Amino acid sequence: MKVFCGRANPTTGSVEWLEEDENYDYHQEIARSCYADMLHDKDRNVKYYQGIRAAVSRVKERGEKAIVLDIGTGTGLLSMMAVTAGADFCYAIEVFTPMACAAVKIVEKNGFSDKIKVINKHSTEVTVGSDGDMQCRANILITELFDTELIGEGALPSYEHAHKYLVQEGCEAVPHRARVYAQLVESKRMWSWNKLFPIHVQAEDDEKIIVSPSEMENCPGVPSVYDIQLNQVPRSDFTILSNVVTMFSMDFSKQVNSASTYYTVKLDPIKSGMAQVILSWWDIDMDPSGTIKCTMAPYWVQPTCNDVQWRDHWMQCVYFLPNEEPVLQGEDVYLTAYRDEYSMWYKIQKASKTDVGSCVCSCQAHLLWNRPRFGELNDQNRTNQYIQALKTVLKKDSICLCISDGSLLPLLAQYLDAKQVFTVESSAVSHCLMEKIFKANKLGDKIKIIEKRPELITSSDLEDKKISVLIGEPFFTTSLLPWHNLYFLYARTALASHLTNSVAVLPQSASLYMMVVEFKDLWRIRSPCGTCEGFDVHIMDDMIKNSLNFRESKEAEPHPLWEYPCKSLSDPQLVMTFDFRLTVPKETLSTDGSVNLLRAGKSHGAVLWMEYHLTADISVSTGLVQISDEKGNCKWNPHCKQAVYFFSSALDPGSVTDFPNAITYSIRFNPKRGEIAMSFKPLG
Repeated sequence: MKVFCGRANPTTGSVEWLEEDENYDYHQEIARSCYADMLHDKDRNVKYYQGIRAAVSRVKERGEKAIVLDIGTGTGLLSMMAVTAGADFCYAIEVFTPMACAAVKIVEKNGFSDKIKVINKHSTEVTVGSDGDMQCRANILITELFDTELIGEGALPSYEHAHKYLVQEGCEAVPHRARVYAQLVESKRMWSWNKLFPIHVQAEDDEKIIVSPSEMENCPGVPSVYDIQLNQVPRSDFTILSNVVTMFSMDFSKQVNSASTYYTVKLDPIKSGMAQVILSWWDIDMDPSGTIKCTMAPYWVQPTCNDVQWRDHWMQCVYFLPNEEPVLQGEDVYLTAYRDEYSMWYKIQKASKTDVGSCVCSCQAHLLWNRPRFGELNDQNRTNQYIQALKTVLKKDSICLCISDGSLLPLLAQYLDAKQVFTVESSAVSHCLMEKIFKANKLGDKIKIIEKRPELITSSDLEDKKISVLIGEPFFTTSLLPWHNLYFLYARTALASHLTNSVAVLPQSASLYMMVVEFKDLWRIRSPCGTCEGFDVHIMDDMIKNSLNFRESKEAEPHPLWEYPCKSLSDPQLVMTFDFRLTVPKETLSTDGSVNLLRAGKSHGAVLWMEYHLTADISVSTGLVQISDEKGNCKWNPHCKQAVYFFSSALDPGSVTDFPNAITYSIRFNPKRGEIAMSFKPLG
């Protein structure tokens, strides 16, 4: 059997569906899973173990057998904890077949096969009875079905079904309850992830301002959560307008209702300001008394906690209010959290009357631009670099063509007095959005949008004119890794016949940089666990390692490194350059070399990024902004994901290998596929 998988193609700028082996999806899900991250979460594991011991003890004290239902068992860890704590039998449910198979092996290896039955089904398909999956209903319910938003992985329908069909009334539950918290803040930085700000353009004779259409100004956006490592956002980037409030709580030992609902809480603003953003997180009590607590609260809510537990499987939530509005200290403000089965969103009102309904994007910008892209477009310093570069290449008679998705460069070119501006938009959504933006800035009849692939553009599309200035950021919505935006080079090649012999290309080239780093925490997501709370989970480590060796899982993966502190162990090293003034090279580009390590530390991996040389003197980096101090701490571009290639040899927390003196590398760019392959090796 074959499966079809979406994969970005840098040579076409689109996502293509490729036929893959039936095991492809399994390997990708295992390789990119958070299983290792969760097992490295010491705080989570200890609290679950404590809660499970307490629940088993309460059942035993009542003179009952302890029958456990573990939904979403994963490796079987929580089930093994339950049996070790004295449970008589455990039904461990895991819907993901490869993980269920691994759980069977892990349970057997740890000697619990006679007490734990792994059921490879969705919990809603499990049957109870003499010939069912479970012989009887359980009296202890253990789950780990939560995501950053708490309910996004389908916890509510699973709980609802379990209480109706799989567990006894009044069962013990671990965790026992969850609470969702919210805090109202004003933050120009976070709001820049949701709205397009006015952009200033200093033209030759006056200043012009790019404004967003009224439809975009009034658009409530999309209700989806933006989950980030909120602990990496400096306190100076937001102003707290309210105390933390509890929006709602759920008791998992009782029947749960998954139907859509809402919860309204009265806020007392502690400071006047613009209500823009809701910061949210949750905690769970592992026992009814609430003495065993696991919290996702950010650092400023845990002032006595010097070492906040790092997690990547559970982070914190940023929700954008439909529109910003002023609030005054001391006035009555009502915050409402809405939820359906899988998601949440927030609104505020000045009266207690609740405005029921979801937020739906009406302007299309929130459908085309993701949160980092909004931030990038709102970065005035970045815009100023493009303005300065454009001034050096544009002339009064310039015929300009822009190739980027949803870019504002055509407006900059028009404001800087290009004679004619064309822009290529890859989709009907981007065409429609950019048309609205051009009209809002009274340029609708001056910038021509071409909704065609570059290779299909004809002379008539360009009004029989030759392009003298070709521009791009470059940015394409299908790009995942930094070099996927090299699609600009392929588009430039396809348009060669429409360009003048002396065409100016901006950016004129791009460089691929690499640096060896030590991560503070991110390494944990790829690190083998070995044993967890005394249980042997090497089988899971081996399964993940096997999947990481399956085709492109051996490649680099994208991460927004502003959220993940690291220190540089080497200087940044230029490894490859692409000249956009030329067409796509015919032969493979290869580079081999070594990078010396300047600082002691664990070489967890290499970070790679692109730097675009707009002109000979002006460059824009998508990666390293600066090495901020002599310890090597790094500051990264907050609007882009960087590529991380993990070195497996350095990820084992128990390894005692000597630190290498250098790392050798071999990097290959395949022009036919637009892909970059790489390998690294430590030198003693």
